[in-house]
Amino acid sequence: MIDIDDIRAASAVITGEAVVTPVLHSDRLDALTGSTVFCKDESQQRAGAFKFRGAFNRLSLIPPDERSRGVVAVSSGNHGAAVACAARILDMAATVHVPTDVAPAKRALIESFGAEIVTFDRATPDREAAARRQVAETGATFVHPFEDPMVMAGQGTAALELHEQIGALEVLLVPMSGGGLMAGCATAMHRLDPTCELIGVEPSAADDTQRSFAAGEVVRIAQPDTIADGLAVTAPGAATFAINRRLVTDVVTVTDGQTIDAMRVARDLLDRRLEPSGVAGLAAVLDDPSRFRGRRVGIILSGGNIDDARFDALIAG
Repeated sequence: MIDIDDIRAASAVITGEAVVTPVLHSDRLDALTGSTVFCKDESQQRAGAFKFRGAFNRLSLIPPDERSRGVVAVSSGNHGAAVACAARILDMAATVHVPTDVAPAKRALIESFGAEIVTFDRATPDREAAARRQVAETGATFVHPFEDPMVMAGQGTAALELHEQIGALEVLLVPMSGGGLMAGCATAMHRLDPTCELIGVEPSAADDTQRSFAAGEVVRIAQPDTIADGLAVTAPGAATFAINRRLVTDVVTVTDGQTIDAMRVARDLLDRRLEPSGVAGLAAVLDDPSRFRGRRVGIILSGGNIDDARFDALIAG
């Protein structure tokens, strides 16, 4: 569905608006893991997560005569904030449908960009139904968080940028929710660094992609219960799964406890306060350091949208 040219085109589109996020390196983290670890810090991206890359690329491609109808998104938080931020930059109206239990920090961020918020029950069978009705009634553009080639291409610029910053890697670990970030990054790395092992990471309670890989087809699970709200989906996307099944080496899982340990390590060794979803890759390396020992390892730290009270409560727990 996408190739390296799409990702390079997306890079040109977002240049000047997206942040060239830093790559963090810590000698203490290297010593702890026995590998050389490079962390691409997408918590420093606009709207606090990698999602801005795909959202801005997608919204920029909406024809001028359609922009007055606005955009609609469904999100657990970060995608909605990214769409709202991109819409404000491009002078478009945005409506974001979020779960009733959306993290307060993420809801506040969406609202700060001027988007209208509509809530739904996270356990509803079709989370997109109300958004689709709104699109049908208003003619607004629906911006899917992962099942959109231009969203995937935008997310892939994170790997393109990482490769430009540090060169070849032996392993790249990427958090997996619907699979859009990995689909973009895997497409980029397959062309730029074809020997790099690509590993997706998801919560053990939200192992839909791991199960889908084992089954050879998309598997749907019950609504997951995990602190990593940004990774709590019930199934990978059909389009993203088709790409990731072809390019990704492995999918591993981490527990909530391992995720909290990784949040502590990121705070202590990288000086970053990251949300649970953002540290999935780091948690996987800390859980099984022998697998990565002596190798050049890249990790996408996907986001940092968490309020201080929630962060401190998780760390204390």
